[in-house]
Amino acid sequence: MAQYFEIHPDNPQPRLLKQAVLLLQKGGVLAIPTDSSYALVCQLDDRDAVERLRRIRGVTDKHHLTLLCRDLSELANYATVDNRQFRLMKLATPGPYTFILDATREVPRRVSHPSRKTIGLRVPSHKCTQMLLELMGAPLLATTLILPEQDEPLNDPEEIREHLERQVEGIVDAGACPLEATTVLDLTTMVNNGTPVVVRQGRGSLQPLGL
Repeated sequence: MAQYFEIHPDNPQPRLLKQAVLLLQKGGVLAIPTDSSYALVCQLDDRDAVERLRRIRGVTDKHHLTLLCRDLSELANYATVDNRQFRLMKLATPGPYTFILDATREVPRRVSHPSRKTIGLRVPSHKCTQMLLELMGAPLLATTLILPEQDEPLNDPEEIREHLERQVEGIVDAGACPLEATTVLDLTTMVNNGTPVVVRQGRGSLQPLGL
C-alpha cells in the first residue's frame, strides 16, 4: 500500500517530504505533482525502480524519460550544453519546459534514448517538487503519469490513489495540477549554429524564447 502525503501546495511541509525522500532512497516509485501534471518519479541510478516506472507507465526504453533538476547548475553533469543552449534554457527555467539534450556518460544507458543517446531535462517551478528535489539532493527520473491505454494524465490525487496505491510506494498530494503537458524543445539541433526544434507545444509559451 502506498503512503499518502497531503502537502500544502504553497507551503510544503518538509517533515512529510523527508518521509517521501526516504521512500525514493529505498528504491521506491512515487507519484508527485509538477507545474504541468502529475508525474511518476524514481532515483536515476536504481535499475529496478526505473524498470518499474516504465512498466507502470506502459512504455519501452525508446520513450524519453526526463530528469527533474533543481536548477540549471545540475544540467552539466548529465548533458552537454553550449552557451547558446544555456542562454535559451535560462529564459525558460524554472517552468513547464522539457529540453532534449545530448546525454553525458553520467547518464546510465538504460535511461537515455537507445539510438540517439539523448536525455530530457527540466527545472520545474512547483514549490512541492522543488522542495522534494532539494531534500533529495539529486535529480529525479520522471515520466508523465499517464496510465497504459490512456491519452490524458491523471490529475486527481484520489484517483491516482485508486489506480496506483498497490503499484507505487508513495503519493504526494498537493492538489490538482494544471493538466497540460510541458513544451518540449529539442536543443541538439542547435549544435553548429542550428535552431531549436519544437517537438511539442505545451503549457510553456514560446514567446519568451523568441520562437
